[in-house]
Order: sequence, then C-alpha cells, then structure tokens
Amino acid sequence: MEEYILKVNEDGSKITVKDVHAVLLQMLKDIDKICRDNNIPYFLNGGSALGAYRHQGFIPWDDDADIAMMKDDYYKFIEVLEKDLDKEKYVFHCYEKDKRYNPLIPAMKIRKKGTYVKETNTLLENRITECDGIFIDVFVYDYCSDKKSKDLPFRLYNMILAPVIMLFDNIKINPIILKNTFIKNARSYGDRNKNSDYVGFDLCWTFKNPLKPFIFKKSDLFPVKYVKFEDTTLPIANNPEEYLKVAIAPDYMNLPPKDKRNPKHIVDIKL
Repeated sequence: MEEYILKVNEDGSKITVKDVHAVLLQMLKDIDKICRDNNIPYFLNGGSALGAYRHQGFIPWDDDADIAMMKDDYYKFIEVLEKDLDKEKYVFHCYEKDKRYNPLIPAMKIRKKGTYVKETNTLLENRITECDGIFIDVFVYDYCSDKKSKDLPFRLYNMILAPVIMLFDNIKINPIILKNTFIKNARSYGDRNKNSDYVGFDLCWTFKNPLKPFIFKKSDLFPVKYVKFEDTTLPIANNPEEYLKVAIAPDYMNLPPKDKRNPKHIVDIKL
C-alpha cells in the first residue's frame, strides 16, 4: 500500500495519512457511541461516505473525516456533547457556542486535544485558537425544495453574504450581525420546506454551484444503515448509490488518476 506522507519531522520520523486515520477512527467510534446512546441519526458525509462504500474504510489518501445530520438532530447533538463528550480528550467548536466561529465552514468541528493541524485554506482559518487539533467536520442537512424558483433566491442570498463575512473575518472584525443573518436565512429556508420529501446541505454551505445544489430524496438518506468501516461499522445513507451520485459524481466508483490521489487538507500537523 502506498504511503502518503504529510510531514517529515526534524528527527526524520514521518507523519502519514495512515497515522491521521488512526486518530480519526477512534474519534468516529467515540462520536458514534454518543449518537447511538442518545438516538441521534447521523451518517458519513462526502468523501468519508465514499470511503465506506468503495474502500470499506477511509479513502487511502483522504486526510479528513466528515459526518452529517439533520438540523433538529444537530441541536440535540450540541446539548448531548455538553454532557457526554470526554472533555479530557475532545473539544467541540460551533457558532452556537462561540461567536468567533465562522459559519461558512461546516457547522461544527470536534477536535482532538493534544494534537495540531493547520488547514490548507488560509481564508477560513480557525479563530478559536484554544485548540487547533485534528478534527471531524459536522455538516447540517435540512429540508429543501427541489424547485429552483423556491430554492435559488434563498441560496443566492447566502452566497452573496458569504464573501462579505469572509472579508470581515480576515481583517479580524467579527461580523456577528451578518453571521446571524446568514444562519437565520438558512434556518428559515429549512423551516419553510419542513414537509418536503427532499433534504440537503443547509444553506450555510455555499461552496457549490447554486444551479446544481446538494439535494437528495430524504428516503435515500434515512433510515441510515451501518456498513463496514475499517475495523468497525459506521452509518451511511440508506441508498448510498443515489447519494454518492449527487454528493460525489455519477462515476464515483472510478478511482482518480494516480497523480490526483493526494491528501489536500493539511499543511502542517503534530500528533
């Protein structure tokens, strides 16, 4: 198996993607237990879902992990983490708990204490500097409309707000009013469509072509099902084939060219 090296330390030792996977896997197991114990449905998202389906674990060169859950479950998850998360090992960051958090990035990051990671994207740096540990991203899904006339205005509104929020964030001014407006628009859109058969990334995730948003039939996502993931089992969408066609690409089972199989999220790391 090819070795994907993230860093060579001064003493010549290496930190590889496989080393990161070992940390992330334990984190996923701990999160899974919390969710199971508290009846919180969630599922592996994006590349993590593809890894589960195509590789029965991590994509060998993928250097992060993503999970997702519905909005109401996300709010419950915050409350549960307050009492059940092992505070000796982990910390979680989200806008609901700390207004320095940038809602343009995934709704929450659960971080491993005693580790450090610097991400590639310098425009969305972590402003909660008390912990820069290895993390798992938590994405929020919400109800949405499959009709562009009802979807696009709300989506474009947040896409216009996003670069303004990013600008203020990068000149070290915390635009709380804009952040609140951004989140309120996303939540309002979900509430308007609460009887819909469709769900997708909530409108705080603006890094997608607005004409081709991440929208799925709810029945393709839920109920989630557990599948093999490394040495354990973790949940994925109920109909992973249909989910992956939208979330990844119609040809999701095809491996990328060898020169494209590279870790892409981490600039610097300490374990």
